[in-house]
Amino acid sequence: MFNDSSQLRIIFAGTPEFAAQHLAVLKSAGHQLVGILTQPDRPAGRGKKLLASPVKQLALQYGLPLWQPSTLRDEALQEKLAALKPDIMIVVAYGLIVPPILLALPQFGCLNVHASLLPRWRGAAPIQRAILAGDAETGITLMRMEAGLDSGPILQQVTCPITEQTTTAELLRKLAQLGSTSLLQLLPRLAQQQVTAQPQPTTGITYADKIDKREAALDWQLPAIELARAVRAFIPWPLSYFELQGQRIKIWQAVACSQPVAALPKTILAADRQGIRVATGMGSLLLQQLQLPGKRPVSAHELLNAYRHWFSLGSTLI
Repeated sequence: MFNDSSQLRIIFAGTPEFAAQHLAVLKSAGHQLVGILTQPDRPAGRGKKLLASPVKQLALQYGLPLWQPSTLRDEALQEKLAALKPDIMIVVAYGLIVPPILLALPQFGCLNVHASLLPRWRGAAPIQRAILAGDAETGITLMRMEAGLDSGPILQQVTCPITEQTTTAELLRKLAQLGSTSLLQLLPRLAQQQVTAQPQPTTGITYADKIDKREAALDWQLPAIELARAVRAFIPWPLSYFELQGQRIKIWQAVACSQPVAALPKTILAADRQGIRVATGMGSLLLQQLQLPGKRPVSAHELLNAYRHWFSLGSTLI
């Protein structure tokens, strides 16, 4: 038993900014970070240059031991991690499967910070899927990892509301704060063996498939409320869009109106200071902030000043 959770020897595994925020909080709190795992550098941007993950950048800044394996099944790596004699392994949005031999390695097992209220939205994209589904709330689950996909017993959960204005970008920030705060609160209790893990319910299980870029194309046959959710779910990536005049126009802000309209989907109903209103399969969608290729996001009113001829009333988006 530990008198102080800062005595715990921690291996941290994570990749995106969401994970890096947890790593930063652990470091600031004085925890012993004996090893960091993150995914290999990936090509990014137009030039496809290799880009280090946010977790790697932070680990280098802190001078922490770092590994970037493409798999955790390598025996030589497993031996190196075992030599660190970790008390716990903390996994946050890592993206690689943790094999059973590593799950069993630390005294207190492997702890995962997951951005949903498990068992709802197991998998890769829980935040986006929660918004797309119209969930009224989501949250953070701290769980003890096991071989199944996000199926381990729950150590702690914290809820967070989802409003009709919430975007993925906003929810990522809120959940990163909730997750890191909850993690710091949980570690002392784990060190004192004061936490009892509860099995996940067997009902209410859903899966959050990885986001495909093709999902970002708006299907105007769908109800406006679903399209508005898609716009919010795909901020900051991959961004919802529609094609017009040979241009892919991305959407940063839009509002649904459920009032019935007597027009076919894609029909432009209004184009003024309020925005560009387009008929959908049910109701209409008011486009408020848009982005042309290679340009900055602007209000619909600004876009109309330069391209009003694209948005004639009664015409259709083609």
